[in-house]
Order: sequence, then structure tokens, then C-alpha cells
Amino acid sequence: MASARVQALLASMTVEEKLAQLVGFWVDQGDELVAPMAGEMATSTRYEEASAHGLGHLTRVYGTRPVEPIARAEWLWAEQRRLQTETRLGIPAIVHEECLTGLAAWQAATFPTPLAWGAAFDPELVAEMGRLIGGSMRELGIHQGLAPVLDVIRDPRWGRVDECIAEDPYVVGTIGTAYVQGLQESGIHATLKHLVGYSASQAGRNHAPVHAGAREIADVLLPPFEMAVRDGGARSVMNSYAEIDGMPVGATPAYLTDTLRDDWGFDGVVVSDYFSVAFLHTMHAVAVDRKAAAELALGAGIDVELPGGDAFPLLAAGLRDGSVDDDLVDRAVLRVLTQKEQLGLLDADFSTPPRAVDLDSPAHRRVAGSLAAESVVLLTNDGTLPLASAHTAATIAIIGPNADSAHALMGCYSFANHVLALHPGVPLGFEIPSLTDAIRAELPSARVLTALGCEVEGDDRSGIADAVAAARQADVAILAVGDRAGLFGRGTVGEGNDVESLELPGVQRELVEAVVATGTPVVLVALSGRPYAIGWALDGDGAVAAALQSFFPGEEGGSALAGIISGRLSPSGHLPVSLPRSAGAQPFSYLHPLLGGPTEITSADSTPVRPFGHGLTYTSFVHSDLRTDAASPAGSTVSVSVQVRNAGERAGVDLVQLYAHDVFASVTRPVAQLLAYQRVSLEPGESATVHFDVPTARLAFTGVDGVRIVEPGTVDLWVGSSCADRETEVTVEITGPAHAVTAADARVCGVRVARGVAV
Repeated sequence: MASARVQALLASMTVEEKLAQLVGFWVDQGDELVAPMAGEMATSTRYEEASAHGLGHLTRVYGTRPVEPIARAEWLWAEQRRLQTETRLGIPAIVHEECLTGLAAWQAATFPTPLAWGAAFDPELVAEMGRLIGGSMRELGIHQGLAPVLDVIRDPRWGRVDECIAEDPYVVGTIGTAYVQGLQESGIHATLKHLVGYSASQAGRNHAPVHAGAREIADVLLPPFEMAVRDGGARSVMNSYAEIDGMPVGATPAYLTDTLRDDWGFDGVVVSDYFSVAFLHTMHAVAVDRKAAAELALGAGIDVELPGGDAFPLLAAGLRDGSVDDDLVDRAVLRVLTQKEQLGLLDADFSTPPRAVDLDSPAHRRVAGSLAAESVVLLTNDGTLPLASAHTAATIAIIGPNADSAHALMGCYSFANHVLALHPGVPLGFEIPSLTDAIRAELPSARVLTALGCEVEGDDRSGIADAVAAARQADVAILAVGDRAGLFGRGTVGEGNDVESLELPGVQRELVEAVVATGTPVVLVALSGRPYAIGWALDGDGAVAAALQSFFPGEEGGSALAGIISGRLSPSGHLPVSLPRSAGAQPFSYLHPLLGGPTEITSADSTPVRPFGHGLTYTSFVHSDLRTDAASPAGSTVSVSVQVRNAGERAGVDLVQLYAHDVFASVTRPVAQLLAYQRVSLEPGESATVHFDVPTARLAFTGVDGVRIVEPGTVDLWVGSSCADRETEVTVEITGPAHAVTAADARVCGVRVARGVAV
């Protein structure tokens, strides 16, 4: 319910003043193509005209081009004062920025990508990162962050996989909610992206139609958003570009109003993805013009049109003559004004801009380093890693297109790859040692040989001979391959960079095979924004000695990888997405029913090369004595405990993964479903008992009548090193009548860890 102050403001507003609060303005847009079809959609309205009656949002003040933060803050404070003093109502604008891998601004810290957050399986650390990012944003007068992305990965061919957290909705939900909580604790409103279905596009193509059924949407795609709204208190949501079964989300009240507001109780603001209101006319063709598109969007539940006013301002005449429903406009204005009141903007003092700001402080770098280290996944290892002490003074060949590239450590929505790619010659503005730099620093006594081998893209093989020569002279070769993140054709992964093949881009496979053929032990480092089909490098006669998967680990990623290679750090990351067998096996999810996997009735094998949850360490962990209640009523909590012991000779961190399979149900169920997880650090020989309190709602699914229920029946439970490993098993019987899930049902498992004793 809006406050009396907000109600009074609305009552005093003219049509123009109302509509001004429902749009943003991209002051610096110009020729900066950092959003889909930005050139085609650029508004011709001058800023002075657009802000004459106030303004809802200022779009990417810091994040469109490289601007010195303090100088830009001075401009922003002055602009907010102008809105306060030179518009009739004196209402400042909300400032929003991208913040997916840190604040997307020049000189700001760059953290690992969300796919790396998923690989770390550490919500607490992600929340700490969110607090740091939010603190930087608040210092610069920013109010809203366009993150996190809660799209569940359905197809690795999609270019935006590096922006996503995992292929499991519970992992997406718990880690995404932690980021929301961290960001909002610092006073920044988080924006959940993209409600809903965007990641399930046809053949992994950006903006392509979505053919997901109602059950997949309800049971897989929506739960992370529900968690972030109900448990995280998210204050903003962004619509998906997608059409689902022919209905664009931006024109469909079923998702943005019925589910989001009526079912989940969301009372914040829905903002449009950039240009998506106009897209209802220009791309989806469900509106005859932009005015009609604006009416559809408002009716669906979109409150604010971003990045600018391409459609909403066209409603003015209709509001005056009564042909446009003014209740829809007033509803949206009340929500925007309430958000501004909550953010303190209605009483803000813009007299003193910041005089100094550190956007890449030691605290930023500490968390960036910890998250990078936790996210590295050891895929295979014949004992070459960690490098033995004999190798610290040996000859090391560092090879590959991503070995000496700082850009290879950063994702698509990093400022460096998102914006600075358009400004050659402008320095990054912060320190980010490449993998080569970091290994030199990590192993100062080693003799280091370097060779490019090939570029990330293209068919130039001329450097492979030099790479082979370097490898032959070395005791070990570190070979860094993978992606270069970018936008709309700039790079191999990122927004608009969808692929038909999951082979390494360019001639990188030829480079790997040539270096492996030298007989020198090869440590493969995949720096990428999606998982690639690299089974040929992991298994069989041409396999590498060891392989590390790192999903764009950010500014401290080179140092984290070097520390893991040397043995100073131990790998503890696990795959948040299955490592694919081939592009032809896609789309694939470990959450498949029996007939979604390999069977005797098909000759095609979709089994991934490494399963969801896989991740090796430099020690070994044993899981045993999985226990649970013999029976639990539907709608209750199941108590589960398991013992984990470090059976190796090194300290390490285990990811305890609890899986379930509903043996028989009224609809088909996944052969494996992650119920809960917990990182546990153990010294050699040390043991612990991990106790999970699992709400039976974690087993919920959409029944035959379209209602989400927990059904009675037998459920297999197991703990292992991945979804495919049943190391210790037990069965629980869910009893009683079917339980219809409500908002009162817990969505998150409780966890307790007791060291050395049984719980």
C-alpha cells in the first residue's frame, strides 16, 4: 500500500509528469552498442525534453563509456539537484547500472561470472560479494542493480550461459538469493533477470521462441525467482524477452502479475528489459504500433520502460481523451514513487558529491580471489597436479590464446569486455594479472617458455609449431584455451554469441592435440563462459595429464589458478552444469526423466562427459552412513545425516551433495535431483557429520491437475561425488495424503555440521 505522501504526489501529477516517472533516459547512449539493437532503437528525444517533467530512471550513468568516477559523480549530483529544483515536483531519478560481475564501471573490481558462483557452491561468499558491490554502487549515487540472472541453464549453446548460475534451480535459487540479500543490505535494489523462460530458447538461440510446457516452467524455471522474492525480498524484477508458446512475456499478465504479484506477494517494481516494450511491436508483432505495445506492457505488469521512453510517452493523448486506462498508469506510478520513497530519494540531499572512492579495495580483491579459487573445477588429474616440488624450478611451457590475456579472465558483462572493447587504448583501470603473469609470480624459480599457438578464433595454424617446440623443451606444459567474451559477434560467448558447435572455437583443438602428442605432461586450463565438449581431451589415448575448468574467474582468477596449479591452494569447485558430450546431445539437463537419458531404445547417447556436481580435489573424501527417518508425512521435514571423512593426506574442502529420486509418481520425475548441498573443510583424517533438514516441498512437482504438490511414495536418497555417484544410499517413505505446496512451506534446507561426532 502506498504511503499518504506518495498518494498525494500522484494526485497532484499531470499526465506528462506521470509518464516521465515511468521511463528512463540513456544520456550517454550515442553509438555505444551495449544492448540488443541499441542502434536501431535509439530515441531521438533530447535529454532536456525528456526530463522536463521529471524522470524515472537515469540509465547506466557510469556503465556506458569509460568515465572517471568522481568527475561523473559530480555531474550526477548536479543533475539530481537540477531535477529537484527545476522540475515542478522536484523528484530525483533512480540511477541503475549493470552489476553482474561487479559494478560495470571503469576502475571497478571485476568478480567471477555467475557460472563461477555456481561452481563454488558458496552462498555466503556470494552474499559478501554482493555487499561489497552494493557498497561501491551506493557511494556513487546508484540505486538499482540489474542483477542477478536467475535463468536456469537449459542449453550450453546459448551465448548467455556465462551470466547464469547453474542448470539446477535450487542452486540458482540459493546462490541468487544470497546475492540479492548482499546487494540489498548495502541499500541497492536488486533486479531479478529475466522472468521467465529466456534460457530455454529454441536451439539455444538468443530471443528465439520458447516451447517449454507449463510443468517445466513451474518446476524448473520459476522456483529461483520465487525464492529470491519470498526469501530474498527482491525489490525489482525484469521481464524476459522470450515468447512462450506464442505469448511474449512482456505482454502476458500470467507471469508478471498473476504469478509474481498475486501468488508470490511481490510488491516492488517491474522494469522492462532494454527496448522490450517496443519489441512487442517491432519484433514480436503482437502490437500494431508502439502505443499499443505500451498498453500491452502496462497491462501485463511492466511499470518502467528501459532504457528510455520509446513507447510509454506515446500514451499521453490516450490518457487525456480516456482511450487509455489511467488506472494502469497510476498503478505503475505509485510503485515507482514508493520505490523512490524506500530508497530515500524523496528526501535526498545532493549537495556534496563523493570526493574519493575506492572501487577495487583490498576487501574487493580478497573476496574476488576467494570466489575465484573456490570456483575452479578439477576435471581430471593423473597426479601431475599439484606440481611437485621438483617442478618449481623446472621448465614450464605456458601456451595458448588465453594464457597471457587478462580479457580471458572476464565475462561478457564485465566492463572491460562489455564497454572497453569499444574504446581501444583505454586502460582497464585496475590490476588483473594474466595466467602467465600469475604463474611467473607463483613459481619464480621456474624457467618459463611461452607460445601463443593460435588465437581463440580463426583458422591460423602458423603458431602451433612454436607451441609444440616450447612443449618439447619443457617438463610440463600449461595450455590455456577457451573463450573470449563479448557482445553480438564480438567474441565467442556472451549476449548474442550463440553457437551451433560445442567444440573449442577456432583451431584450439588442433593446438591441444599437437601439444599432447609431444609426450610432455599437459595441464589443460579451460577459461570459458560455457562448458565445451572436450571429452577427447579428458579420456582415452590423447588425454591431457590434468584439466582445470574455470568459468571466467575475474581479476584474481589468474592468481587463483596459479595457486591451484602449484598446490598452494586446493581445488574445491564442482560443475554447476553438465560437461556436454556433443552439441547434438543438446538441450540436456541432469534433471531428466528416465527416457531423457541413454536407453536401449535409442542409439544416441546424451550422457555428459562429466556429470553435474563433478569436481576432484587433491585429497579424497569418503561418504558413509547416510541416515534418515523411515517415513515422513508430506508437508513435513525429513531429517537426513551423512558422515564425511578426509581419507587423504592433504587438507581439503568437500561439497556434500544430497540427491533424491522419486521412484514412482503421477507424472514423470528426474532420475536425480539435488536436494541440498554444503561445503565442508576437513584436515587429513578428520571427519564430520552433516545434518540436513529437508522440507518435503523440495520434492514438490506440478501434479496432473496443475497444482504443485508433495506426493506420498518411496524416495531414494543418496550422497556422492556427483549426481551420478551413489556412494551411500537410503530410502524414505513420504506418507499421508498429497500436500499442496503453499507460501508457508520452506524452500531452503537447513544444514548443521558437527565435526568428529555423529548427530
